[in-house]
Amino acid sequence: MDAFEGKVAMGLDGVPREIGEAVLAEITAELAKTAAEHDRAGSFPHENIALLRRHGVIGWVAARDLAGDAPDLPQARRIISAIARGEPSTALVVIMTWLFGLQAHRNPAWPAALREHVLRDVALNGALGNALRVEPALGTPIRGGLPDTVARRVPGGWRISGRKLYSTGIPALGWLGVWGRTDDAEPLVGTFLVPGGSPGVSIVETWDQLGMRASGSHDAVLEDVFIPEDYAVDIRTPAAWAAERAPELLTWMSVLIPALYDAVARNARDWLVRFALERAPSNLGAPLSTLPRFQEAVGELDALLFTNTALLDRATHGTVSAIEANFIKLTVTNNAIKVAERAVALTGNPALSRANPLERYYRDTLSGRVHSPQEDTILATAGKAAFAAFK
Repeated sequence: MDAFEGKVAMGLDGVPREIGEAVLAEITAELAKTAAEHDRAGSFPHENIALLRRHGVIGWVAARDLAGDAPDLPQARRIISAIARGEPSTALVVIMTWLFGLQAHRNPAWPAALREHVLRDVALNGALGNALRVEPALGTPIRGGLPDTVARRVPGGWRISGRKLYSTGIPALGWLGVWGRTDDAEPLVGTFLVPGGSPGVSIVETWDQLGMRASGSHDAVLEDVFIPEDYAVDIRTPAAWAAERAPELLTWMSVLIPALYDAVARNARDWLVRFALERAPSNLGAPLSTLPRFQEAVGELDALLFTNTALLDRATHGTVSAIEANFIKLTVTNNAIKVAERAVALTGNPALSRANPLERYYRDTLSGRVHSPQEDTILATAGKAAFAAFK
């Protein structure tokens, strides 16, 4: 019996069902210590992942699923917010792993034994996973089109070749859910499960972005990668995918990804408040916080953040439609950007100094705009629905 099988035999004892506020505060403080260093170097925070593994964070959702507990979205939001207050790229890697596990657990197309193996690896070993979908020619699949990543049928399985962009966490992923198509005359499309580190998988370090620089979202290149036959976990006709709806997954996405950027915006707001309390220009003879324009501006930021809280609460504790979920994602993200942008404008030159974290907070919030679905898709979909409702 190998080490993994031994852990499986022991069950899920030791994987926490709850992660307390004291632990979350410790995580925030620890991650914050190296956030600026990872941002400047664009380096992947392996030590952050190791810390979260020790606290049972990586496998928290998978462990609850395997134990038959309903995943706790309110607590998931608190955990992600705490991680993001410390280092947001790390939070994004965790979100991607949680969503990957949720999709695997709820998708009946996955072979049951393979699903359990993957979820136990995540729960017990803290393995990272992510769905790799974006390609150079395709862009994001949400806009339509067939992927260029091709899976060829071979004896005993498949051979996969292709290139995926923005593969968040790829330096440490244990499982890659690769979006591809078969080489049939009428191709099937779907997810091919590739274990991390498989022969033929390589990383091209292309991720050098303005924000979220530590997410390790490099290109993943697959060259004739072999996987067993049942690792084609969910392949369907393109038409079958067009009708796909996963309400729970959509709700989790509409809460956790915006909550990440909301947490960064709260860092920006708090930094501005401290700056205004401590900065006392000689011509004023008092802190900037005594000026009505600063008081009004901070009130404006708090109003934006209050709106974020109300919207995230709505999705966290209730049921929202797909259009409402997208509105929440759009509004919370845009409000987070406004908060950071306004803090920069109020602060002046110190805001753009790399000696201060505010410029990093601002850059990180801007990355919220790139997550699918993007603003034009959200608004066009809602507009079409509005017109259709009147026909």
